Amino acid sequence: MFQTRSQTIARRPCLRSFFFCARPAPAVLAFLILSLLLGSAALATPSIQHWTTQNGARVYFVAAPELPMVDVQFIFDAGSARDGGHPGVALLTSALLDQGAGELDADAIAERLESVGARLSTSSHRDMAVISLRSLTEAQLLEPALEVLELVLGQPTFPQAALERERKRMQVALQAQAQSPGDLAEKAFFAALYGEHPYASPPLGTEESLARLTREDVLRHHGRYYVARNALVAIVGALDRKAAEALAARLAGALPEGAKAPPLPPVRPLDQPVTRHIDHPSTQTHVRMGQPGMKRGDPDYFPLYVGNHVLGGSGLVSRISEEIREKRGLAYSAYSYFMPMRELGPYTLGLQTRNDQTEEALAVLRRTLKEFVAEGPSEEELRASKRNITGGFPLRLSSNAKIASNLAMIGFYELPLDYLETFNSRVEAVTREQIVAAFQRRIHPERMVTITVGGGAALAQPERSGTGNGNR
Repeated sequence: MFQTRSQTIARRPCLRSFFFCARPAPAVLAFLILSLLLGSAALATPSIQHWTTQNGARVYFVAAPELPMVDVQFIFDAGSARDGGHPGVALLTSALLDQGAGELDADAIAERLESVGARLSTSSHRDMAVISLRSLTEAQLLEPALEVLELVLGQPTFPQAALERERKRMQVALQAQAQSPGDLAEKAFFAALYGEHPYASPPLGTEESLARLTREDVLRHHGRYYVARNALVAIVGALDRKAAEALAARLAGALPEGAKAPPLPPVRPLDQPVTRHIDHPSTQTHVRMGQPGMKRGDPDYFPLYVGNHVLGGSGLVSRISEEIREKRGLAYSAYSYFMPMRELGPYTLGLQTRNDQTEEALAVLRRTLKEFVAEGPSEEELRASKRNITGGFPLRLSSNAKIASNLAMIGFYELPLDYLETFNSRVEAVTREQIVAAFQRRIHPERMVTITVGGGAALAQPERSGTGNGNR
């Protein structure tokens, strides 16, 4: 998540990145206390209902009558992959949605939501942009909240003064990224991995692109992508089907029908390795290594997911952590993960180590990956990972908000409605042989992007350096 705002939360800048730290406004303390109770009321395997509104918005609904609350999310195919020639416009558009709508300015929006204990937030990612509302379902509290959401969805005003404020925030965030070795490594990693593909577009944009963005660019992006046929609605709460249908029709009705965004181009695999070192005045070197990984709904999803849990996705007990941290003390944290997206998201391996240990740590990371691709996990490792994954699964559904986020994922990526119901059984069905076959088909240790950011001389480069992605 690259940007999140909440209108009933007092905001102050965080030092680490372009986020906002939150402390509750007094008027919503009772609401927040009630929110904490959601965990005990969450459904283990929620029953998902699905339909399409008259103007083309797809709706996913879970009835959760235990508490008098409702979570509503509108998800648009409007993330930074849709920036086109205007890097940063998706994030800027998302950030401005609640800064003025209809006759209301930002302060009036905040005051109306706070008066009824509702929370509105917006966020922007590479694949999607999200508008979320949480409210109590009592009519005199829910109705004013829905009125505000209708205006934010259908009548945002994008005030020029607010645009300039958000532009400045994003410029400050870019300056902070330029001083952060971790952020520098992440940006260089995506650029090398995706080349000219839309996923390479930096969500915050660039200094040059931010300076050029205009209100007309924002209006154009909003008019094209914030439309019903490009929208998904996720609803979780104390409503029956009839009430949920009425709510979805009302809110989606605030949007023009429009058209679905066109498919993104496919991500091509790397055709050669890329190694790049960025000198930075730090005592530690940040390492990112990886390649294009998998999509949501990928046929190899479960073997790759379970296999990576053994390799680097299970924290301190993973094989990568054991080899790099426990045996050699080369890094406090070493990890790997898949980030499945609409097209092939990144498969990332990473660590942070002392400058003088970087080559050794990288050699161990490469060797550990190569051995895992060749041999896969042991049966004991596989059993332990399955227990860990399935045992932790209920935490993914421990609140209405988490259920809504899962609905958003299922709907946006067009996964089957029984995805949550069958998740654990599909994890249990993964075999060691399936993991080995999937990793050998999909992961190529000899063709990796390797980015290092830190002090000292550039690393020796055992891999051929250059442009590796055929998207370039």
